[in-house]
Amino acid sequence: MIWVLVGVGIVVLGLAVIALNRRRTPDGVATFQRQIDALSPEARRPVVQRLEDAGRGEPRRDDGTEAPDAGEARGKDDLDGA
Repeated sequence: MIWVLVGVGIVVLGLAVIALNRRRTPDGVATFQRQIDALSPEARRPVVQRLEDAGRGEPRRDDGTEAPDAGEARGKDDLDGA
């Protein structure tokens, strides 16, 4: 009798593992689309614009998100000495 219970337990465990493995992993594109759809039109406008620019192969326009001195060479007067 104990062997029947062990066998049934193994079968149930195997079916549970198969069921969990067959679940679809979330699609990155679909997840991104849901997140963008949740934003207000004003909040998603820069993201949509960047995606459209990237699709056309245009360079990204400066939207003020980069540090003002990011393109400048660092000199001896920098505080961290690098």
